[in-house]
Amino acid sequence: MTAILILMTLGLLLGGLLGLAGQYFKVEGNPLQEEIESLLPGSQCGQCGFPGCSPAAEAIANGAAPVTACPPGGKALAETLAAKLGVSVDLSGVADKGPMIAYVHENLCIGCTKCFKRCPTDAILGSSKQIHAVFADACTGCEKCFEVCPTECIEMRPLTHTVQTWYWPSPIMTGVAA
Repeated sequence: MTAILILMTLGLLLGGLLGLAGQYFKVEGNPLQEEIESLLPGSQCGQCGFPGCSPAAEAIANGAAPVTACPPGGKALAETLAAKLGVSVDLSGVADKGPMIAYVHENLCIGCTKCFKRCPTDAILGSSKQIHAVFADACTGCEKCFEVCPTECIEMRPLTHTVQTWYWPSPIMTGVAA
């Protein structure tokens, strides 16, 4: 019984000390970086050249990356980031395409696994010398598989609306005023 009481007291004492240390040594983050990260799509696709949206937001906030660094965000995100940071931006080179997902044409796939190895989200199913398929819910549309396919059997298709992804368009976005 004494051992249980000693361990319980020790656990409470050390837990309290850790809690105080966490409050005392708390590191404040960059609020601009957090705002930029909330604007980014959050798909962690790596199309910008960074391993995820958090490092990309940090680079944009520090000025190490341009506001046009996020391809999935398109022109709207680039304009929003430019307005937030107070910089001018040239949007002539920014392609504004909607969300895309990869599709494998089974009659052309040879099972080389080059696409399988490049997919950052493991959205491609298959194995060596077998036909591959894309798990659409996991695909971020990063086009890394599309670039390395030797038989050009991967096609990037626009994301079709399903019951889970359909949304009611805003009247402002469609140009209809109430």
